[in-house]
Amino acid sequence: MPTAAKRILATSISIALPILVVVASFVCVSCQNAPVTGRRQLMFVPKSNETEMGATTFNQIMKEEGESTNQHYIDMVNRVGRRIAAASGETYDWEFRVIASDVKNAFALPGGKVAVYEGIMPICQDEEGLATVISHEVAHVMARHGGERLSQQYAVNGIGMAIGKLTQNAQERDRKLMEQAYGVTSKFGVILPYSRKHELEADYIGMVLMAKAGYDPAAAADFWERMTASAAGGGDATPPEFLSTHPSDDRRIAELRRRLPEAIAAAQGVPEGEAVAAKSSEATAR
Repeated sequence: MPTAAKRILATSISIALPILVVVASFVCVSCQNAPVTGRRQLMFVPKSNETEMGATTFNQIMKEEGESTNQHYIDMVNRVGRRIAAASGETYDWEFRVIASDVKNAFALPGGKVAVYEGIMPICQDEEGLATVISHEVAHVMARHGGERLSQQYAVNGIGMAIGKLTQNAQERDRKLMEQAYGVTSKFGVILPYSRKHELEADYIGMVLMAKAGYDPAAAADFWERMTASAAGGGDATPPEFLSTHPSDDRRIAELRRRLPEAIAAAQGVPEGEAVAAKSSEATAR
């Protein structure tokens, strides 16, 4: 290994160790469990602050985007949204809006703010398909994925600033190399994988919510097959999964089908261990 590379590595390790200690101390006192899945989450942002930021941002987006006047879509989104929100058990000030745009998308913001674009409605086809979309967005709100990502970004920015401060006396070239390396690692090694984890988690929680609300959770995989076909037909470019905040469509569909029995069992209140055992017994019987 060249001398310069050894120097950079040694300096990086000496810097990283105290930073990791600080981050670990934050993790110990700032963790909570995600609903349904029980996954441990890093959360620095108070729920009240997160909700306030979500409401402010939602109102701003709705003003800029413009609301739909399609009453059929509006009624359908509100009807399905209310059923899914009730199944979530969360007492947010839920709002479900339709945006007048042919964009094939939907989004949710902290505090129970959900918007569906007109462009995705034909792909939904019916209330089962729409329930897939809305339950996924409600799951993001339930699991506080927005607050978790914000907390992760705070941690990333804080460590990045610490590296800049601690390496200010290093040679300029060495310092830039380390900062650039940290930037790549933080983006592709932390933020994007966690975003993909959030998407898959929201898919699973969404199926549980669908089952609780009386919708067929098997419709989720069917919806994503139509979404994939629509994207392919329209020539929409899909980035490689490791560069994307979302899992690949094939992986998403496979996970939805694989976890469908677990989601149904979870909706019925069957403990995860018993659900897995029942699934294995069923497979053996066949």
